[in-house]
Amino acid sequence: MSLTDQHALLPVLSRIAEALERLAPAPPASPSLEGADAFVWHPLPVPRLSPVPRVAAVEIGLLQGVERQKDILLENTMRFARGLPANNAMLWGARGMGKSSLVKAAHAAANAEKPGSLALIEIQREDIRTLPELLNILRASSRRSVVFCDDLSFEREDADYKALKSVLDGGIEGRPSNVLFYATSNRRHLMPRDMIDNERSTSINPGEAVEEKVSLSDRFGLWIGFHNCDQPTFFAMIEGYAKEFRLPIEPEALHAEAVEWSVTRGGRSGRVAWQFIQDLAGRLGQRLD
Repeated sequence: MSLTDQHALLPVLSRIAEALERLAPAPPASPSLEGADAFVWHPLPVPRLSPVPRVAAVEIGLLQGVERQKDILLENTMRFARGLPANNAMLWGARGMGKSSLVKAAHAAANAEKPGSLALIEIQREDIRTLPELLNILRASSRRSVVFCDDLSFEREDADYKALKSVLDGGIEGRPSNVLFYATSNRRHLMPRDMIDNERSTSINPGEAVEEKVSLSDRFGLWIGFHNCDQPTFFAMIEGYAKEFRLPIEPEALHAEAVEWSVTRGGRSGRVAWQFIQDLAGRLGQRLD
C-alpha cells in the first residue's frame, strides 16, 4: 500500500474509532453514599450501594431487658459519629433478644443527634469475601459508616473468616478511620463447636489450629452478650410496646395473653414480645405505624 493510500485511510480509521467509543458503555460510576442514611451492599453484577429509604428500626427506648448492652453500643456509636475513636462490635447470644434491633436503633439515635452523620451499610453473610472491595469504596468517602452483618457465622470448610480477620486487623492499609464493623451472631466465637473440636482432633498442632479459629472474635474490640429474658423482663417489653402504641387493654389481660403467647412459642424473647404485640394490635383493630 502506497503512502498516499495510507494517508487516505487515516480519516476513515479515525471515524471508526470515534464510532466505537460512542458505542462502548460508559464506565460504571463509583457507588455513592448520598441520598440516604442506610444502604445495602450488592457486589454483583456491578458493585453498588442500594439506598434504603426507611430502615425497619425500633426506637431505642423500646428495647427492654438489655440496658447494659444498650448503653455500651450506643456510647460506642455516638463517639464514632462525633469523629472520635471507637471499636468494632460483636453482639452475640440468645436468639430474638434485640441484637440487630439495637444496631439499627443506635444508628438512628446517632443521626437524630446529628442528621446524616452516619451511614448504615448492610452486607450479607455470603458477601463477606467482598468486604475489602466495599471498604476501598468507603475509604474514599468523607462520610462515616457502620458496616453491619446480621447473623454472622462460619461453617466447616468455610475460609471466608480469614478475609474477615484480615479486614478487622486492617492489613497493610489499615482499617479506614471512617468505618466500623458491627456483627451479630448466636455464637460467641462465630464457629460451630464441632468445627473447633474437629481442628483439635485432626490438626498436627491442635492448639494453634483452634487458636486460628477462635481468634476471629478477638478482632472485635467490643463483645456484647445477650441472654434469655425472664418473665418480668418479658412483661416490661410488652408493656412498653402497648404504651407506645396506645393499645386499649388492661395490664392483667395483657400479661395473661402474653404468657399464653410465650408458652405457645416455647419461650420468651424480644422477638416473641413484638410478634405478640403485632397479633394483639391486629385483633384490636389498631395500626402500629
